[in-house]
Amino acid sequence: MSFVLSEKLDGKLIEVQVTGKLTKEAYEEFVPITEAAIQKYGKVRILFIMHDFHGWDAGAVWEDLKFDLKHFTHIERLAIVGETKWEHGMAIFCRPFTTAKMKYFDRTNLEQARAWIQDDA
Repeated sequence: MSFVLSEKLDGKLIEVQVTGKLTKEAYEEFVPITEAAIQKYGKVRILFIMHDFHGWDAGAVWEDLKFDLKHFTHIERLAIVGETKWEHGMAIFCRPFTTAKMKYFDRTNLEQARAWIQDDA
């Protein structure tokens, strides 16, 4: 698994790039950075980029559910970028756990996803 995390837009936008299977250890890195941004800005935006993504291991699923329940209203926008095969499943999985505006983009439309996540409209 490869996991890259970066902050943009003065920390309000968190970009996550995942290759392979998401693990509990990745959440241990993601959660403190995201919670610090939420504390500072109130709401954050997340750009989740998947490449050759294989889902979550059991520990990561649990961490994801805990995070989603705690921060249900703190995610302002969520852009998911990946292979088309994940689009339907990710929309079903994510929707009950957030009030965020959410949009899925094919990996060929990464720049369009970046523009949408930063748009203030």
